[in-house]
Amino acid sequence: MNAKFTSKQIIPVGLMLFALFFGAGNMIFPPFLAQQAGSNIWPAVIGFLVTGVGLPLLGVIAISRVGDLQILASRVHPIFAVVFTVVLYLVIGPLFAIPRTGTVSFEIGVVPFLPDGSAKLGLALLIFTILYFVLTLWLSLNPSKLVDRIGKILTPALLIVLAIFAIKSFITPLGNFSTPNEAYANGPFFKGFLEGYLTMDAIASLVFGSIVVASIREFGVTDKNTVTKLCISAGVIAAAALALVYVSLAWIGATSTDTIGAQENGAAILAAAAHHLFGEFGAIILALAILFACLTTAIGLISSCAQYFSKLIPSISYKKFAVIFSVFSAVIANVGLSQLISFSVPVLVFIYPIAIMLIFLSFAHNLFRGYTSVYIFSMIPTGLIGIVDGLNAAGLKIPGITEALHVLPLFDNGIGWLIPAIIGALIGYVLAILFGATKRIVTTN
Repeated sequence: MNAKFTSKQIIPVGLMLFALFFGAGNMIFPPFLAQQAGSNIWPAVIGFLVTGVGLPLLGVIAISRVGDLQILASRVHPIFAVVFTVVLYLVIGPLFAIPRTGTVSFEIGVVPFLPDGSAKLGLALLIFTILYFVLTLWLSLNPSKLVDRIGKILTPALLIVLAIFAIKSFITPLGNFSTPNEAYANGPFFKGFLEGYLTMDAIASLVFGSIVVASIREFGVTDKNTVTKLCISAGVIAAAALALVYVSLAWIGATSTDTIGAQENGAAILAAAAHHLFGEFGAIILALAILFACLTTAIGLISSCAQYFSKLIPSISYKKFAVIFSVFSAVIANVGLSQLISFSVPVLVFIYPIAIMLIFLSFAHNLFRGYTSVYIFSMIPTGLIGIVDGLNAAGLKIPGITEALHVLPLFDNGIGWLIPAIIGALIGYVLAILFGATKRIVTTN
């Protein structure tokens, strides 16, 4: 069966994908980047869009071509596929990203309305996270309803709130562009490029891509090429919405210094800007935007994780995993989140380059004939350098090795793995041609 898919159906899917990507972190990065970039806002924002929007779009397309992340990762090795996929889902799911959505929602959306110096913040956080994750669980229990619940309800609500904020900032600007700080004075494009890299949305795209594929198939579309084309359409809609919101938020940040002064982070910028633009009502607008952004991301992550692990362990159903992840996330949101963050960041620094190379290689798969050796020899330097970067992020530098790796191009910028990964892929291809591939994966695009 290959049902006809109309534009009215693809738009909610695209909006759902946008909402899944757009969490609280994505909301606070652009204004902080722009305030620091000042008059160099536009090259910095363009660089940010390349990696903060472009890479996630490529990730969604890559998954639509193969089906899911584990199939893509199996091109390296079946054991690698399971280990990498499990680690990725756990790190961006119940171990970190999901509980963080609850904590961030509370800190930005609730704490400002509590009495200053309230002695019952712990109790308030407990009550809020219970209610928050009960709601998240209810919205996640039926993944076939994600398009209706997110794409048709929550996303439009989020966009309306953000539109009110953005339009007001354009009508009555906060001020003029400030002088860029040292980090953005020279090479603002590349600085913005790296900031977009750190959003980690390329990793999320490997998870959310499967949701988009499943959502499209729910409408009766089964032809692989048609699914891929529709995923591209949904991805473009999501990317366009992300870019528009990022530019609007960046404008707020870039024009804010004269009025609210330099702030330590994007959340402080948005809070001060909302208060200046709307008074006390601004805190309500910001709280709603943060709540909708966090809620949609949490729903997508719980659904994705539950779907994957229910396939990996069929004896436990999707609904049971959804309950497990919701309860676990609620607990982590209240206890030990700081410790988990310190653990998760190094792991993410290690995983992210591997995810990027998998995405890039997936598009060149047919070009190098799908030789496994290309994937393996590309992953080896990527993984090894990623381990060093992860240890550095954890404050555990290996004497001699870190210093030696400084000779690599772009190592100081956090992407020292890129050139070795490309060289490794070329070596893998040459070895496959010279000695014959022991294993060749043949797939269609």
